[in-house]
Amino acid sequence: MATDQLSLLTDKYQINMMYAHWKNGTHNKKRVFEAYFRRLPFGNGFAVFAGLERIVRYINQLSFSEEEIAYLATQEEQYDSGFLDELRKLSFTGTLRAVPEGTLVFPNEPLIQVEARVFEAQLIETALLTFMNYQTLIATKAARIRKIAPNDILLEFGTRRAQEADAAIWGARAAYLAGFDATSNMKAGMMFGIPTKGTHAHSWVQDHASEEEAFRRFAEALPNQVTLLVDTYDTLKSGIPNAIKVGLELQKKGITVKGIRIDSGDLAYLSIHARQMLDDAGLKHVQIVASNDLDENLILNLKAQGARIDSWGIGTKLITAADDPSLGGVYKVVAKEEDGIYIPTIKISGNPEKISTPGKKKLWRIISKRTAKAEGDYLALAEEIVHGKTYLKLFDPVHTYMHKIVSDYEAHEVLHTIFEDGRQVYQLPGLDAIRAYHRSQLGLFWDEYLRKLNPEKYYVNLSQQVWDIKMKLIQEHLTTKRQDEGRNDTV
Repeated sequence: MATDQLSLLTDKYQINMMYAHWKNGTHNKKRVFEAYFRRLPFGNGFAVFAGLERIVRYINQLSFSEEEIAYLATQEEQYDSGFLDELRKLSFTGTLRAVPEGTLVFPNEPLIQVEARVFEAQLIETALLTFMNYQTLIATKAARIRKIAPNDILLEFGTRRAQEADAAIWGARAAYLAGFDATSNMKAGMMFGIPTKGTHAHSWVQDHASEEEAFRRFAEALPNQVTLLVDTYDTLKSGIPNAIKVGLELQKKGITVKGIRIDSGDLAYLSIHARQMLDDAGLKHVQIVASNDLDENLILNLKAQGARIDSWGIGTKLITAADDPSLGGVYKVVAKEEDGIYIPTIKISGNPEKISTPGKKKLWRIISKRTAKAEGDYLALAEEIVHGKTYLKLFDPVHTYMHKIVSDYEAHEVLHTIFEDGRQVYQLPGLDAIRAYHRSQLGLFWDEYLRKLNPEKYYVNLSQQVWDIKMKLIQEHLTTKRQDEGRNDTV
């Protein structure tokens, strides 16, 4: 099977629901689904949306091969042959909207909106969530690290610790779009044009008669990219002295040692002494690269201790999002087609935070013309007019008495149409454009929302019409529930 054939990258209950719709003749009915997350990861004040490019590739290639059809025919559900024939004809014919990659996003607002036959919308749920959840998580982690080290070189070194090859490749891309400078992953470099960086392993040093010989041979073989790993034996007594000796010798031959890398020990103490030793030897240009299970928390502490580190190689804790390894995004139906019109639908839950927001909606980012900063995000029904009003009332959807009036504003629509009637209408930007867009996004928000510790909450507000529909559907459910309980009591 071709590795890019992903139609069965789905949960079995999706296939079963598709089958049930087909058996009941409802498979061509249209639905509107929204994908979003309920909680920000890492205690952060924002997330960074990523994964759209892979979603676009997936949608464009969506079809069932004969090998997949044959596999489905073996299932214990014994799907009818007519259903399998329906799958043979399947392609995405709906409309998909999404926020651009690199956008700062927040809980309970749609990042992806799918308007399609329920047959198609149900099938793609699992894959969309897989791509969105993982890449958004890694991009958010990368943005946190970039915030702590705004002027340093950040290198993604996570491939060998990633949860398999796809995670390594697409995780490297997510980190790069959110501000990292390079990756060690050669496949990601080839696929996406990401700069690649690497030094050498401890095994290179161990493979030679001496550390000095290992450094010299490596530098002579790769004179344009010389960074020497100095902690194989003893960083301060062996590694750095040998790097200095070799660096001074090679300098006479026109070869420049660009950096040293420290991969173990007390990185603050070692880097401070390494910097002094290099400077005293006249090698002030040699940069210090640090690695060894780094993340934003350790980097912040090292900087507080005065570490003299120019470049950070970050692997395991980035590529696995070690401290919060799941975004927890969900995909909920918000409207269903009846007699040619969309009827809002709601999911009720015993957990109030899991109650969905009904209706086909648009997502707006409200920007103050005076400050050029975001005032809040605003969910309104698709047909509502949002710009051009004298003012907007933004209120907390949980504590509704908390509100503010915004005037002299611009309303920017956040969701862009990616597919329309099954045809891709959105030109995917290159990674450099996404990186620049992400930087511009950061400029829209006050630092209070972006800080690492105890960030201010940024509100996603509902329009009055959306709020009223949500309250109406909740009340209708409660009324029906009370009536049913009353009948049960009588019985």
